[in-house]
Amino acid sequence: MAGTAKGHHTGEEGGAGSSDGVFEPSMDKFPVHIISCILEKLDLESVCTAACVSPTFSSAAAQVLPALSSLDLSGYYLDEETLQQVVRRIQGAKSLTIDCLQLKNDTSIFNILGEHIEDLSLLKCSSLSYHILSVIRGRCPNLRSLLIEFAGCEDPQLFKNKLTEMLQKLTLLEVLSIKIRGTYFDVFDIRPLELFLPKSLKKLKLQQTEGRKFVHWLDKIRDIPWFNLQSLSLVLDVISDNLLMTVVYSLPLLVELDLEDRPFMDPTILDLTNIGLQCVQSCKHLITLAIVRSSMNYPTAFTRVDNMGMFLLSEGCGRLESVKLGGFANVTDAGFSSILYSCRKLKKFEVLTSPLLSDLTFHNMRGVARSLIEFRLISCRLLTSEALEDLSSSSKLEVLDTSGCRSIADPCLLFISSVTTLTKLNLAEADITDKGLALLGMGNLGITQLCIRGCKRVTDKGIELLFCTEGKIGKTLSLLDVSHIPGITDAAIFTIASAAKALTDLCLRCCYHVTDAAVKMLVDRPNHKGSLLQKLDLFKCRSLSGYSIMLLMHKSSFRGLRWLGVGGTLLVNKRNNFSTICNVRPWLVVCFDGCQFGCHDGWEFHRTIMHR
Repeated sequence: MAGTAKGHHTGEEGGAGSSDGVFEPSMDKFPVHIISCILEKLDLESVCTAACVSPTFSSAAAQVLPALSSLDLSGYYLDEETLQQVVRRIQGAKSLTIDCLQLKNDTSIFNILGEHIEDLSLLKCSSLSYHILSVIRGRCPNLRSLLIEFAGCEDPQLFKNKLTEMLQKLTLLEVLSIKIRGTYFDVFDIRPLELFLPKSLKKLKLQQTEGRKFVHWLDKIRDIPWFNLQSLSLVLDVISDNLLMTVVYSLPLLVELDLEDRPFMDPTILDLTNIGLQCVQSCKHLITLAIVRSSMNYPTAFTRVDNMGMFLLSEGCGRLESVKLGGFANVTDAGFSSILYSCRKLKKFEVLTSPLLSDLTFHNMRGVARSLIEFRLISCRLLTSEALEDLSSSSKLEVLDTSGCRSIADPCLLFISSVTTLTKLNLAEADITDKGLALLGMGNLGITQLCIRGCKRVTDKGIELLFCTEGKIGKTLSLLDVSHIPGITDAAIFTIASAAKALTDLCLRCCYHVTDAAVKMLVDRPNHKGSLLQKLDLFKCRSLSGYSIMLLMHKSSFRGLRWLGVGGTLLVNKRNNFSTICNVRPWLVVCFDGCQFGCHDGWEFHRTIMHR
């Protein structure tokens, strides 16, 4: 892992660390147990970085690693051999999270599981079979939380059988999350849950199930005395009145309810109405509510819900701390305002694809703004910068997302430049200009993630103005997305490479004027306090040539790179060269498709990734 870890160590003059964040050799004079106490307070990456400094630090790290109770490898794309080596050094971890994108079969997981594991998350299991459920059953009897993502390309009956076998043994299970992706069929058969439902189950999350079958299942188990589910999350075909009413009346102790549907046709008669929405107020313990209609499979919305439904919902939603509503095409400002101003403890508010939502909803929202931590208004085309004016009074806001709101302009950046708590900002497709980025750069904002994807009026000058001032953003920004901007050229990449000192993830998708010279600049980028580029998206950067491959093949190039997207470029024709690169760097995934960072959105459909 030495090639992938980044350092976070800094020191004061004359102290333990040097100005560039690397430990001085004089630290070796301290006893190993003292250094171990220091390393215990660091994250996994920092401990691994410290282990490479000297034999003393390596010994100290060897004492710390086995004592770690939690091991999160979701940011690494490890093959079987590397995974075995890592887990062998941390054998006592009770919590284990693994990105399985590079694991080729079930045996990759078999040998790392054991009775000590209580919390297990297996992500992107593109090559693992349903038989892994039997492995979990046999080797993790004390499991309390399980999250697993399957690609959904096997026989549904096999899944049912293996799930049944597993549930019979995991009697302590409190959290069960199963996602089956990449299939249009109802592959998640919930009948095994009916027969062998763990008495300890408190949280259930299912993706790809059928609403009608889930209603039938709830009707059969609702009278079980010990059944007291507190959190339910479903991705299904249709959210109907019958579904919502059955959920609410069968699960009176619900604290979290998260429902998303993806219809294949217009639901019409069986659709959600005001009556179904009204029944949600019967959940007296509910603090998190999400009801979303996705147009992934068919362009439709909740057409039978209007302002009256929101009025009825708002009467009982005063306890809600998190609200997410999407696809309510007939709800206007009056309906959304009733929800926004009724939730007196609101921390998270999100509205998606609601064409009638305008600035009026957010007029005079200073009181609400003071408590908000996350604020997302996505693809609401009537919104302008005025909707965000009162955010300047916020003292807690950390996340702001207005992606797809195309009338958001430069005044928005003036309003939020004083929100010093902001760490994540998404302005995708906004009508901002270089002047707006200058305002953002002058603010005292410690932003770690910034997305200006599709902001077509931004040019190289705007990127220069973002970083050329004395603002904090150059020191804190770790993720930057400047994709789909025609005015971005090599000059902008030169600025980013030299000024963004903490940058680890860079997205340049569809930046047609970015050439090999920009890649060369990223290769030669100074190692700012151990910060190495980890993810680089070059999808459809059509001006790249084979010279970029030569740059990548050099041993010292992109030493920390874990994921590289080259789909839609001439580099796709150089797969043999990438094979050579991946043999030297087993942790690197090269994606030849159009996936977003880390293949989060397409791993279940393709196999055109390059790994050892």
